[in-house]
Amino acid sequence: MTPDPDSTAPLDALRLVRDELSAAVDALASDGAALAEAADLLADADRVFVHGAGRSGLALQMTAMRLMHLGLTVHVVGDATTPAIGPGDVLLTASGSGTTTGIVRAAEAAVEAGARVAAVTTASSSPLAELADAVVVVPAAEKLDRSGGASAQYAGGLFEQAVVLLGDALFHALWKRSGQSADDLWPRHSNLE
Repeated sequence: MTPDPDSTAPLDALRLVRDELSAAVDALASDGAALAEAADLLADADRVFVHGAGRSGLALQMTAMRLMHLGLTVHVVGDATTPAIGPGDVLLTASGSGTTTGIVRAAEAAVEAGARVAAVTTASSSPLAELADAVVVVPAAEKLDRSGGASAQYAGGLFEQAVVLLGDALFHALWKRSGQSADDLWPRHSNLE
């Protein structure tokens, strides 16, 4: 049974989110090459920098934490301790529109510094995608698309949820490539909490 997108029942809303995410994952799976390219960039990076605005940025912070657990050197753009990016580094970005000014500027700066860029976006022909070495296109509504055609969820909800899933999938693939056990990763968790 397809959930009613206008229902006020939380269970219907949960099923709607599930169904939309499932459809997005199926569409992403049809282009496994893009995911593989992004994974390869991250695996080969000297350091990984993540950058997104709003909820997309929060989703990428989750990815940054997991990549750190893997043993990669990871920085969140905008943190006070984030160093300059340079050759051998990768900037992992997320912008539904691919036009978010600060993210596009950061990608331009990364390219000028000799770093590579991986982009997660809904817009394959956006300025961000044009700068990127690897582009993962998420079939979701952009933040300002309120038509309900691509997603019944509010604003960029489906895109941001997909960013979380993609981050976890990239982490999982890289973890399995690394040959490390869960016990190997565990000591990298914060002991200050």
